[in-house]
Amino acid sequence: VAKDLGLQLPALRERGVRVVSEGTMQYFALHGQTGHLVTAERIDREQLCEGVQQCVLRCEVIVEGEM
Repeated sequence: VAKDLGLQLPALRERGVRVVSEGTMQYFALHGQTGHLVTAERIDREQLCEGVQQCVLRCEVIVEGEM
C-alpha cells in the first residue's frame, strides 16, 4: 500500500493511513513495519459467502489530507 500510494513508511503514520472494511468486522489492516496490506482476522469464506459462487470482500484505504 505504501508503495502504491507513493509514500514512505513514516508518512503512513503521519497521514493516518488506515484500511476500513464494510460492516463491523475489519478483515484487513496495514502492517506497521512494512506498509503491506495484511489480514487482520481469520476469513471464513463459507460463513461470509454461503451459497455464492464469487465471494468479494471490499475495503477502502483512507488517507487523511490531500494526495
